[in-house]
Amino acid sequence: MTWVAEVGEDNARWLATESRTARLAREYRPRDIGEGRIEFSVRALGASRELGEEEDGFITEDGEGLRIWIGDDAFDLELVES
Repeated sequence: MTWVAEVGEDNARWLATESRTARLAREYRPRDIGEGRIEFSVRALGASRELGEEEDGFITEDGEGLRIWIGDDAFDLELVES
């Protein structure tokens, strides 16, 4: 299973290359899949859930689903079954 969010090209590039989780082993990193989209594996999602609210790229989950936060902007994560 993977999750995908449309976050914009700059945010996708930053999450995949500069965020704290981008420095982890490959299986724990979010992946820029082009066109402003970012993809999270189960392990990458788990690693991002460990980030604190003050860090860009942290994940929240509520009644409306999963969201990734960059600054004050939240982007919905959609489950993609593979």
